[in-house]
Amino acid sequence: MVHLPEQPVPSSPAPTAVPTSADVARLAGVSRATVSYVLNNTSAVRISEATRRRVHEAAEELGYVPHAAARSLRAGHSRMVLMPAPRVPVGPLHSQFFNDLQWALGRFDYTVVQYGGIGLNGDEAARAWAELRPVAVVVPDGGLGPRGVHILKRSGARAVVTLGPERVEGAHALLLDHVGVGHSAGAHLLARGRRRIGVVVPGEPGLEHFSRPRLAGVRRALEGTGATVTELPLTYEEEAAARLAGRWRSLGLDAVFAYNDEYAMLLMRALLDAGVDIPAGTAVVGADDLMLGRLLRPRLSTVHIELPSGRDLAELVDRVVRDPGGVPEVHQVLGARVVHRESS
Repeated sequence: MVHLPEQPVPSSPAPTAVPTSADVARLAGVSRATVSYVLNNTSAVRISEATRRRVHEAAEELGYVPHAAARSLRAGHSRMVLMPAPRVPVGPLHSQFFNDLQWALGRFDYTVVQYGGIGLNGDEAARAWAELRPVAVVVPDGGLGPRGVHILKRSGARAVVTLGPERVEGAHALLLDHVGVGHSAGAHLLARGRRRIGVVVPGEPGLEHFSRPRLAGVRRALEGTGATVTELPLTYEEEAAARLAGRWRSLGLDAVFAYNDEYAMLLMRALLDAGVDIPAGTAVVGADDLMLGRLLRPRLSTVHIELPSGRDLAELVDRVVRDPGGVPEVHQVLGARVVHRESS
């Protein structure tokens, strides 16, 4: 038997000291106050470009980054805007809106943190968000109540903004008119001579906050006309769409508002596979005006939705952070107009 000599276990490198602003100041040959002014982009103090460059080069060489918590203590508040992750599936339209909002908040020198607390709701969620001491919270869907708003404000949040169908006491609100989306679709189908209209109601949990108002909007558009509305529960699965398409003729429908473009494309493909002619047999309308809908054949009619701009919402957040004592603002958003194409 060959005995191999034992190899020494390599020792872990000794931990290096975390660089401080004092280290940056010594290396750059400036005061700690100057380091703070430069790295915090303070505009009230005039500092030459050469000095700014030396400070940035020293910070990069040492691997120094400012301590956010310490900066928050000095300022009396953080620059963190917390955005809870949506609790329900969101499509490309809403994803683009949130991306634009994060970019716009960054331009105002805020740090955007998305909080992914699965299973947290109401006051429990508000307490979890408050632990991070954000200066503002932007809540993308329902679930936050007046008590939660109070918890956030007591923890130092200067701005609490909700996006949803209803306002919350104490919070600034962007009211999303999903009833108007459904009304636009229903009115369009009625004008196209359709009288037996199905409305897709997604089966995924949480989407009822959007689908129910859209269904109500279609009903409102058809009131007093003699036209009928049929609810069509549907999960976002090919098999579910195929089953619904298989019994389509027995439903006697001549049109469908399919909640949004993604469900419309899912159902339209299944209807075509089942031999249902579109639009002669059944007109189809979606919502969101996604690019993919224009690439289908027949091209998909849709409700084009105007979301608030990310910059407008970022300006609201910044305005409230700077002056938190004002009366909560309420803005009605989510304009809707039908884009008529071949499917209807």
